[in-house]
Amino acid sequence: MDLLFLPASFSPANLAAKPCLLVPRASHKLPPESAATRLPSPVVRRPLDASSLGQPPPATPTPSISAVPPPAPLNPAKPSAVNPLSPKLWLSSKLSPPPPPPPLPPSPVEAFAPESNVEEPPSVASDPGSTAEASEFRVKGKIFVGNLPKWIRKNEIAEFFRQFGPLKKVELIRDHDDPERNVGYCFLLYGGPTAEDSAARAVEFDGVEFHGRVLTVRLDDGGQVRARKEEKARWVAGTIGREYRSKWHEERGNASVRFMKVLDTKPEDWQAVVSAFDKIPKPSLGDYRLMVKYYARRGDKHHARATFESMRARGIEPDERIFTSLVHAYAVARDMRGALSCVDEMKTEGTELTVATYSILIAGFAKVNAAESADNFFLEAKQKLASLNAIIYSNIIYAHCQSGNMARAEVLVREMEEQGIDAPINIYHTMMDGYTNIRDEKKSLIVFERLKECGFAPSVISYGCLINLYIKIGKVSKALEVSRTMELSGIKHNHKTYSMLINGFIRLNDFANAFSIFEEMLKSGLKPDVVLYNNIVCAFSKMGNPDRAIQIVHEMQKGKHRPSTRTFLPIIDAFAAAGEMKRALDIFELMRRSGCVPTVEVYNVLIHGLVQKHKMEKAVEVIDKMSLAGIKPSKHTYTTIMQGYATDGDIGKAFEYFTKIKEAGLELDVFIYEALLKACCKSGRMQSALAVTREMSAQKIARNTFVYNILIDGWARRGDVWEADDLMQQMKQDGVPPDIHTYTSLINACCKAGHMPRASKVIEEMAAAGVKPNIKTYTTLIRGWARASLPEKAIESFEEMKLAGLKPDRAAYHCLVTSLLSRATVAEDYICSGILRVCKEMVENDLTVDLDTAIHWSKCLRKIERTGGELTEALQRTFPPSWTSHETPETSD
Repeated sequence: MDLLFLPASFSPANLAAKPCLLVPRASHKLPPESAATRLPSPVVRRPLDASSLGQPPPATPTPSISAVPPPAPLNPAKPSAVNPLSPKLWLSSKLSPPPPPPPLPPSPVEAFAPESNVEEPPSVASDPGSTAEASEFRVKGKIFVGNLPKWIRKNEIAEFFRQFGPLKKVELIRDHDDPERNVGYCFLLYGGPTAEDSAARAVEFDGVEFHGRVLTVRLDDGGQVRARKEEKARWVAGTIGREYRSKWHEERGNASVRFMKVLDTKPEDWQAVVSAFDKIPKPSLGDYRLMVKYYARRGDKHHARATFESMRARGIEPDERIFTSLVHAYAVARDMRGALSCVDEMKTEGTELTVATYSILIAGFAKVNAAESADNFFLEAKQKLASLNAIIYSNIIYAHCQSGNMARAEVLVREMEEQGIDAPINIYHTMMDGYTNIRDEKKSLIVFERLKECGFAPSVISYGCLINLYIKIGKVSKALEVSRTMELSGIKHNHKTYSMLINGFIRLNDFANAFSIFEEMLKSGLKPDVVLYNNIVCAFSKMGNPDRAIQIVHEMQKGKHRPSTRTFLPIIDAFAAAGEMKRALDIFELMRRSGCVPTVEVYNVLIHGLVQKHKMEKAVEVIDKMSLAGIKPSKHTYTTIMQGYATDGDIGKAFEYFTKIKEAGLELDVFIYEALLKACCKSGRMQSALAVTREMSAQKIARNTFVYNILIDGWARRGDVWEADDLMQQMKQDGVPPDIHTYTSLINACCKAGHMPRASKVIEEMAAAGVKPNIKTYTTLIRGWARASLPEKAIESFEEMKLAGLKPDRAAYHCLVTSLLSRATVAEDYICSGILRVCKEMVENDLTVDLDTAIHWSKCLRKIERTGGELTEALQRTFPPSWTSHETPETSD
């Protein structure tokens, strides 16, 4: 009976969770005397059928070794055309419909050889010195070389003896007490069809001088192999005692055992691990392998490479396992170039890559989001390896899920299932996380339901994937429902699920619920980790309380949690947004003293704050500090500087940094051109702005609403309503929808040109487009009517603004009162009542004007009421408190 091999994911826990069937396959007839030695067919795990969910599995007898079913006939029946994989609950069967299955080829029949045909090991001869035994243990092409200098190296010996033929191996025996030196002899093994002739020619050089020593060169007498055979036979027979193991070997063995014990019990104490390894007198290949593997798990590629080179310096040849551990060290450190150099080194030395090596490489490229490179190594593994396991499939599926290529991930899942590899639960979690990244709620829920149908019990990771999905798509209430369902299932929250919920409420600016989740976590007995502390720091910073966030940082340090750059970034941003740049710089220095290396994002936050305060010189100094720290400014850095100079109207500096972006080889985007256009329009250089738009077209960068708004606003500043109107029409032709800023800029152009009928028409176009005017729109219209010497129209616009539900601000009141005062001498009755009403509203709303406005209004009042009156009293109630102490020659007169 042929054996069906178990999948890699088989375990006793899976055997208990899923029904198992014993499926015999075609077998050969065995001799009668070997029938008792045949093994039973192993258990093959099949996924649970949908019809059998909730029912106990059928009772299936398990055959013993003595009770074996009769062998099948030599000519078994052909397999049916029905696909045997169709009743299985594959994950891909619901994600996408499966293609029609091809007919199954007949499986090759492999029979076990009878026990009587197994070759027995050769017995140990009683007379080891006999010629027959010497020829039996002698290795062809092997020679003994003695009287070597103790400082000699392998390559020097190989270089001398390679003249007699191709060398296959040089076995230089090292000293026990000093592994850097040898004991004075070695064994050479020639390869190829002329190995014996090469050894014979080398023996002819017996007695030749080599580095001041007379060499002893003899053919191998088989003594080394014979001694090993005898020792092994004594070990098997149980007659060997301590006399066969030297004291030095016992000490080394005990040191190796202590080293492995430290690895198992204190893996976090790297000093204890390194000390235990250094105490091994002469580490073996296994000891070096464990040490390199330990460094690999920590991502310490430098110490892993140093240990590897130390092993090679002692003459120990690396195997594929230690090479794989070295590749793992570079992959964990996200240094895939170093990992590829290790792979090239493996191939150069003729060491084949194993399935574990390919899995580590694919996982490393997945972490750095290089799915294409991971796919290339996966295809290479399929070509070179006979079979793949669930681990390598999990890694390549994870790589494509991280890159958002879920179609390729689904193809890989189906391919894995068609090869008979059962999907472990972590693949379900990977697929759910991939659908979360592309915001596909429907398929993520399908995978979650399929997970339960296949007999897996949802874990905290399963529910965490759903919570993460709803948090990312903004459905925090659904995330709370999943949280309650998880708690009802008896599964407790961990740090990650609590962090997801807190982060979801922070995104909604619901800081009260975020802090309540944090308090709930503390009551559950969990201590905050670095991620949770960072979320709480972000919450306090966003709600405008950075001082409390600094206290949280101190609590982190007391709890022996090391703050990161991400911890300090929201605090610096909060101080910069509030205009407290001195405190922002203080936090920046605190971050550096805490051991955090500033990133380009931190510098960008500082530069943005300085630009908002119009401190361009200090912002440029920050860029110089970035260069001294070895951090290259990003595209966002230069764009922020350009926006600062654009606000000040310094077109020369803006073009200077635009040139630096090109020289740095950074990609040009629409935001860079927006800053450049803003600088041109602010300085009134509209021809330069047109040149910039032509370059945008050459770079195939489409104009968006912001670009058109900047251009229309630039022409509006010059009062060129015709150019602004043409841009509006071109904007509509390009399919770019105008917004409130676009219409307000066009109204401003009409007001400056004195074309008020066109401004009224723009208001009608806004209503037709469904765009409601804002306070700035009405303020611009009021200023336009005032310039047109039509204060009654200004009052009408003011009343329309209040009827629209908008509350006038200080700028609106200023424009209206100024326009009314300018016409008060012409139409006193109408204007005076309007001024009194507007002043009364300002007093009721606690609005006061600045000193310059008060002086301007008082000058206008002297033309209306030279000796003071009702208007003077009403207006002076809106003047600032400093007006009473302000004296001018005009007021004293």
